[in-house]
Amino acid sequence: MRKAPVYVLALLALIVFGPAMQSGAETPEMKMTTPIPEGVAIPDTVETRLGTLKFFDGFPDDATVAKLYDNLDFQRAVQAYLLALAPVSQLANKKGISELGPLNLTVPIFEDRMDSKSLFLTPNNNTPYTWFWLDLRDGPLVLEVPPKVLGAIDDIWYNFVTDLGFTGPDKGEGGKYLILPPGYKGDVPEGYFVVRPATFSIWVPWRSFLVNGDPRPGVDQVEQHTRIYRLKDAANPPKLNFVHVSGKAFSTLAPADYTFWEYLNQVLQEEPTESLDPVTLGLYASIGIQKGKPFAPDARMRGILTEAASVGDATARAINYRLRIKESYFYPNSAWRSGFYGGYKFEENGARVLDAYSAFFFYATGITPAMDSKTVGVGSQYMAAFVDSKGAPLDGGKNYRLHLPPNIPVKEFWSVILYDNQTRSMLQTDQRWPAATSQNPDLKANTDGSVDIYFGPKAPAGKESNWVQTIPGKGWNTLLRLYGPLDPWFDKTWRPGEIEPI
Repeated sequence: MRKAPVYVLALLALIVFGPAMQSGAETPEMKMTTPIPEGVAIPDTVETRLGTLKFFDGFPDDATVAKLYDNLDFQRAVQAYLLALAPVSQLANKKGISELGPLNLTVPIFEDRMDSKSLFLTPNNNTPYTWFWLDLRDGPLVLEVPPKVLGAIDDIWYNFVTDLGFTGPDKGEGGKYLILPPGYKGDVPEGYFVVRPATFSIWVPWRSFLVNGDPRPGVDQVEQHTRIYRLKDAANPPKLNFVHVSGKAFSTLAPADYTFWEYLNQVLQEEPTESLDPVTLGLYASIGIQKGKPFAPDARMRGILTEAASVGDATARAINYRLRIKESYFYPNSAWRSGFYGGYKFEENGARVLDAYSAFFFYATGITPAMDSKTVGVGSQYMAAFVDSKGAPLDGGKNYRLHLPPNIPVKEFWSVILYDNQTRSMLQTDQRWPAATSQNPDLKANTDGSVDIYFGPKAPAGKESNWVQTIPGKGWNTLLRLYGPLDPWFDKTWRPGEIEPI
C-alpha cells in the first residue's frame, strides 16, 4: 500500500487533534492519561487586579512573569513595612533623643511635663517623663533607678525587657540594675537586678509624679538618684548631664517615605537579629535588607519600595483609625477601643494579631505588661476614640461634647488628651496642653459629679475651663486615661459617653 505524504498526515492530524494540540485545550487521551482534578490547571488567560495574565499550557509569558514579580516584591514590601513599624519607630525615637547629647551620659527630663511643642507618639502631659537611650556595645552598664518612679526598658525591636520602679523588681524603692549586652558570658556580680536585653540599644522611659500639683520634687529626686556607668567604672562613675526639655521643639517621629527602609536597614545592620523570627527576616531579605549585606536596590526595586512605603503608611492609618477587630472595642456601638488587643504581645492563641500590632506601633510607644494590667487601683488604663458618636472623623472645625458620668472610677486622676491624626503627637494649638484633666483645679464638675468636656475652635461661653481647642481643617483623636482604675471601670458599670457633635 502506498504511504500518504507527510504533509497529508500532518493535515489529518490537525483536523482530528487540532483543538487538543492548541494551548489550553484538553490534551489527547493517551495510554497513561490521568484526569486532572478541578482547580489545578490554569487557563491560558486570567483576569486579575493586575490585569490580564497569559500562559502557554500553564507556563507564564515574559510580560506576565515581570508583572507577577513586581507584584510579589510590592506585596512583600508592604508586609515588611507593617512589621517594621516597631524598630523604625524606635530608631527615630533614638535619633531624636541623641540630638540632646551622647548616649549613656545624657538624661533628658520633661521637668514641667511634656507639652505639644515636642513631637512624640501619644505622650501624656500628666506626669514628668525621664526618657533616654543606652548603648551596651562597650560592655555591661549599671543603671541606678531612683525611688518613686514608674517605667520600663524596651529593646530596639520593641520587645519588653523589664519594668522599673513601682511595677519592677525594686518595687518603687529604687535600686541598681545591671544591664548585660547580648551574648555576654562574663562574670555577673551579686547585688544587682540583672537584665539581659536582646539588642545593644535599649530605651529607658520612666515617669515621676506630681506632689501637690508640683512636678519639681519628683524631678529633683530623679536627678539626685539616677546614675549610669559601665560596670568597670563603678568605683568612679562619670557625671551625667540632665537636660531639661519641656517646651523644646524636636521630633522623634519615624519617616513614612523611602527613608523608612534606610532606617530599617540601619537597625538590621547594627543589632543582633537572633530574637526575630525567620519569616520576618525573610520578608526583609526579600526586599534587599539583610544583615551583613549592602542595601542597594536598583531603579525598579527602589520605585517599588517608594510606593510600598506610601501604601504601607496609608494601610497603617486605615488599620489604626478604622480598626476592624470588633473585640477591641469596649462597648457595643462605641468608638472607645483598647490599644492592647492580644495583650502587650499582641497575640491570641499563640498567633500574632497583625492588625493590633500594626495599629499600636503606628500610633503609640512603650510596651510593658503594666500597661495592660487588670489590677484594681494600680497602674493605668487607656481607651482611644478616633470618630464621633455617628462614626464620622473628628473634625477640628466642629464642636463636640464628651460627657463623663459621675463617680469617675479612679484612685488617682484621669485625663483626656487630644492628638493630631498626622503626627499622632499632641495637637498643636494655642493651648500648651491640649487636655482636660482632674488634675486641673479649675475644671468644673456638674452638680451630680459628672463632667462635660467641650472640643472645638472656640470655647462655649462659661465653659472655658472644660474646653480643649481644635483647629478648622485639622483632624484629631483622643485618649482617655484612668490612673488607678477602680472596679466600675473593669466591670463596665461605669461607661464614658461618646463624643457627640454639637
